[in-house]
Amino acid sequence: PLLKVGEKPILEHNITRLALFGMDDFWISVNYLGEQIEEYFGNGSDNNLKINYVWEKEPLGTIGAVSKIKDFEHDTVLVTNSDILTNLNYEDFYLRFVEENADFAVMTIPYKVDVPYAVLETDNGHVVSFKEKPSYTYYSNGGIYLMKRELVNHIPANSHFNTTDLMEELIAKGKKVISYPFSGYWLDVGKHEDFAKAQTDIKKLDI
Repeated sequence: PLLKVGEKPILEHNITRLALFGMDDFWISVNYLGEQIEEYFGNGSDNNLKINYVWEKEPLGTIGAVSKIKDFEHDTVLVTNSDILTNLNYEDFYLRFVEENADFAVMTIPYKVDVPYAVLETDNGHVVSFKEKPSYTYYSNGGIYLMKRELVNHIPANSHFNTTDLMEELIAKGKKVISYPFSGYWLDVGKHEDFAKAQTDIKKLDI
């Protein structure tokens, strides 16, 4: 999270963008190099922010650390992976969440797959139809989520728990989980080649 993309760490890019949309109360989950992260950002008061830290003695997955936070001030909680570089409009994301009266929303990245051949639909070995060189769009998990505060109670305490685990549980219980397709800039800088790409992209991005 402290590796620099351009002039500042990826985590600082994320906090700065969230603050642009009026968010000022942050919890950062830390483990490895946590002391360095806490020293770098402090309590956020220099930037009129409130930054707290959640320490994980053992990795708790992508959302497990949220169970340690007992005093959320707002009715809606935003959770994001720290290694994502994006120009997501968080206000639009939130408004869609409210308009849909959703319990949980996940930002998704559309991926279009073009099949260069005819695709056959079969039933018990019989061809019933075909599509010539079809295109399919799939949606992958973008690592940014909104959820109602009460759903924090569905996250087991001090256990390894991923956001996908929570989504599966919520869907099974009939909660409203929605997708927010996003076609803007999004990059997970966790891989070396993507981190290198981010160094070039940041020069022309308004983030």
